[in-house]
Amino acid sequence: MFGDCKDDEQLRDTWHRFCDELREAGELIFRDTTPANPVTRATGLRLLARNISLGLQFELENNDPRVPHLMHYFDPVRKQGGDNADALYQGAPINGTDTYRISGNRGTAAFFAVTVLENGETPWGGAVVGTLLGDDLEVDEHGDFELYLGPEPQPGNWIKTSPDSYRVTFRQFFNDWENERRMEARIERLGPPAVPEDFTPERARAGLLGAARWVAWSTHFWADKIDLWKARRNEFVSYGELEDKKIDFTPAGTPLIAYWRVPRDEALLIRVTPPKDCTYWNCEFGNYWWETMDYRQRITSINGHYAHYEEDGSLLVIISHEDPGVGNWMDPSGHEDGYITFRWMGTAEVARPVCEQVPISGINALDGGNTRVSVQSRRKGLQQRTCGVPRRFYPL
Repeated sequence: MFGDCKDDEQLRDTWHRFCDELREAGELIFRDTTPANPVTRATGLRLLARNISLGLQFELENNDPRVPHLMHYFDPVRKQGGDNADALYQGAPINGTDTYRISGNRGTAAFFAVTVLENGETPWGGAVVGTLLGDDLEVDEHGDFELYLGPEPQPGNWIKTSPDSYRVTFRQFFNDWENERRMEARIERLGPPAVPEDFTPERARAGLLGAARWVAWSTHFWADKIDLWKARRNEFVSYGELEDKKIDFTPAGTPLIAYWRVPRDEALLIRVTPPKDCTYWNCEFGNYWWETMDYRQRITSINGHYAHYEEDGSLLVIISHEDPGVGNWMDPSGHEDGYITFRWMGTAEVARPVCEQVPISGINALDGGNTRVSVQSRRKGLQQRTCGVPRRFYPL
């Protein structure tokens, strides 16, 4: 019963404070700038609940750089910060003094990058210490590799760490969801083995309260950021054009982002021609909370593998609440506000999309050779993506 253990009072207070801080974080949903759309408000509530597990992972479950584990960040039911529907993000805690070895098989993802981060002023860290792209990663004939992280030079693949280094992140972007293979790898700290500390009331308090603070901080951080784009609706601009703060963006291609607002009687047409020398490109689509829509069951992204091109090599992307039966349609899933992002990876060209807001009736009057898609073809394409999701996140 309560009081049998000397730490009961502290443990009870820890849980109450954890719950209180999460309750306070929920006020984010009702602030003045949040769209007054019931779907947006409901998904905001879900966002907070989903990100509790992410905060616990960072602050409680996998936060010891002496015994790190590679774990994924986002998945179909845990999202934040403009997650890429094509992506698998994985990472582990590290420090700037030890040396780490990551070994495994690179897989066949179309885009592959490793970054080492310092702690910083954002929920996802600060300055990028070092980067290694897939083409620069030395692998054997089977795709196997070893990568070292640490302050002293190492043979082969090595990223030099700084004293403030605190996390390594792997990004894998998949063109063909069904057939490209994910990386399989493990991380180990070199040197004398470390014994994990006992899970004490003090660790429970630090981890739970840290997780609650991270949930509030991170969700407010991204909601504040999307309001910057909201002021420039239908205009594609990069983060660096709005603010000059250090943040862990995907290397080799700055994302171009636009805020969209599409009432049910309107549609948004987006036109762009992808650079010809791109190693990978995609178009991501999400809600006001910087979450992708449910890409297991909705059309929420386009990339070089799934895109429908016009005869001149350009793209016409359409956001509308009803499927117009054309190739590059994005399903807003009941939302009337959100973000859309284009990434051009491995190219110096910045192809900036152009937006046109039209009445929904204007879709039927479109000129050009825009590819028509039947209900059966749409269903088949979605089924292919649905089959690819477990291959990426939950391989047998």
